[in-house]
Amino acid sequence: MIEYDPASQWYATFSAIAAGWIRSGGKVHYNVGSGPPDDVRAQLKRLGLNVGALEADGKLIILDWYTATLGQKSKEKYAFDSLKVADLSIRFTKAAKGDESSAIPPPVSPDVLRLHDDISALFRFNDEKSTVEFLLTRFIPHQWKGFGQLIAGAIRGIHSDWVYNQLEAQCHGVIDLKLDETSRGPANLIRIRTLRNVGFDPKWHELRVGDGSQVTLAERRLEASR
Repeated sequence: MIEYDPASQWYATFSAIAAGWIRSGGKVHYNVGSGPPDDVRAQLKRLGLNVGALEADGKLIILDWYTATLGQKSKEKYAFDSLKVADLSIRFTKAAKGDESSAIPPPVSPDVLRLHDDISALFRFNDEKSTVEFLLTRFIPHQWKGFGQLIAGAIRGIHSDWVYNQLEAQCHGVIDLKLDETSRGPANLIRIRTLRNVGFDPKWHELRVGDGSQVTLAERRLEASR
């Protein structure tokens, strides 16, 4: 789970993760909640990917959650017409049973990385309890099925502590992204806050966004107190 400040480089970071996974030979199911799917395609093209070929080969699948937030019907192959958890739960229950009418691609292999860039959008249409219940009992278990990987993003500071605590307890790791303006000018920072069963570096690192929207880690590490 990535918890991010809205002003941070979370969008570029998610795209960089997707591009890196594909380049390493994996497949990506990109759940887009933050903007039009074509924006994601354009970002991945800037990173040097042949998006059309990847989609044709099934190595990149884009699922449109965003268009429903506008009250419009999506033209995407994979899309959600409603973000009400009652409707979403039905579709994910069908998907778990292998029902193709769910129009949700099955997580069939460990090489699939599933990204959701903005689960916070669900809370605009549902109360906190029902949304968390859907995420914990439908969305996350479906993504983990087949031993694939899931990275989901949530905006920091707009939900109750109960929401963050429930989701963090379910996730194997929590990553923070923020824009820091306390010293030496603005800096985009990232850190691993927690990661289960493995050692990790908990210090803040600075992110650099270069030409073509490439995202890299600065060489220097920042103190955890920053």
